[in-house]
Amino acid sequence: MLQCQIMRNLIILLSIAAAPLAAADFEIKNQTEFDKIFPKDAKVQKIAGGQGFVEGPVWINERGGGYLVYSDIPADEMKRWDASGGVKSFRKPSGAANGNTLDREGRLVTAEHMGRISRTEKDGTVKTIVSAFEGKKLSSPNDVVVKSDGTIWFTDPDYGLGTRAKETAGNWVYRYNPVGAKLTAVIRTGDKPNGLCFSPDERTLYVADSGAPHHIRSFSVGSNGTLTNEKIFAVVDKGLPDGIRCDTGGRVWSSSGDGAQIFSAKGDLIARILLPESAANLTFGGANGRTLYLTARTSLYSVETLARSARRSPAK
Repeated sequence: MLQCQIMRNLIILLSIAAAPLAAADFEIKNQTEFDKIFPKDAKVQKIAGGQGFVEGPVWINERGGGYLVYSDIPADEMKRWDASGGVKSFRKPSGAANGNTLDREGRLVTAEHMGRISRTEKDGTVKTIVSAFEGKKLSSPNDVVVKSDGTIWFTDPDYGLGTRAKETAGNWVYRYNPVGAKLTAVIRTGDKPNGLCFSPDERTLYVADSGAPHHIRSFSVGSNGTLTNEKIFAVVDKGLPDGIRCDTGGRVWSSSGDGAQIFSAKGDLIARILLPESAANLTFGGANGRTLYLTARTSLYSVETLARSARRSPAK
């Protein structure tokens, strides 16, 4: 009888070992740092699915709550999500919108693959901010951020060209100064610059390269917008870096093939957020600004954090 019981227990143990394990929400590399940015009960939730290829999330606050705006590139549509109404159409067609951000007046600024940076006015009209550099049409603006001085920074790889001929000489990063409507190519190196964000003090610009390098570079930002001191900040080892965000602690949150990867201000990997789909972008939002939203292929995910966006208030 004892031998039979032992055999039964052994069979049970072997079957448990052979069964596929449920996927964890996180892979933690530094527990101490992880505990600073996630509550103990943090759990990834899928909040929407069944879409084309979603990108460019940005949270828009309004009285009584707020909502998430993001892009569905194949659908040529911008969508909105909120907890009470779910997913609704925000704008269609969208110009193959990709990255989205807010300017210092709370207006939506969008990088459109069809070749422009646009701004949605308070009355809903959409205006072109910039669509050409030195007389040549932009390729397919990908991601965009607005600095506290009002300057607009964006990447322009060639992902969305389609059958259009490329007019500019490279895949560059640009700075647009609305004072004088001056557009400058501030970075002409790299393969396919993609996501970008500023450090909390805006003295560092981070640029994700989703081409061959799969790395995130850092640049020192001068008072006149010039960039120096180029460095490799971190390398994404699963998939590629796409959208990136910096939090108030100087940590960089990057989308990746396994979901998202979080790096310390020194570039050390703190943790991975594990998703069943590769993430393309992410942003902070929600009622308290601590919810992380992730756009991942066909779905939208969220997870509660203890972090907030490094986005600064307008310069006075």
